[in-house]
Amino acid sequence: QVQLVESGGGLVQPGGSLRLSCAASGFTVSRYWMYWVRQAPGKGLEWVSSLKSDGGSTYYADSVKGRFTISRDNAKNTLYLQMNSLKPEDTALYYCQSTEYWGQGTQVTVSS
Repeated sequence: QVQLVESGGGLVQPGGSLRLSCAASGFTVSRYWMYWVRQAPGKGLEWVSSLKSDGGSTYYADSVKGRFTISRDNAKNTLYLQMNSLKPEDTALYYCQSTEYWGQGTQVTVSS
């Protein structure tokens, strides 16, 4: 059974940082493209970042480029999203996603 379990969300002030984790079981993160997707309150899904299966290429939405970093730890079978210089507009439910699988999401709230 495949599970993607996100963690690391929370309430942070503008300018702060968070690191999201996505722990996979029944699924090997190093074999597939991995994605972070978010959904802000009252809005649709927004792609945030991708990590190529070979680990050699990363991609970012313009809205997060230069502030967010996607990575993975193959030994821990875990995907990460380091988020720096957070803005109120980054407030959303963040999902880890790959192939047909989705995690349950972790809430990030950026507010003073």
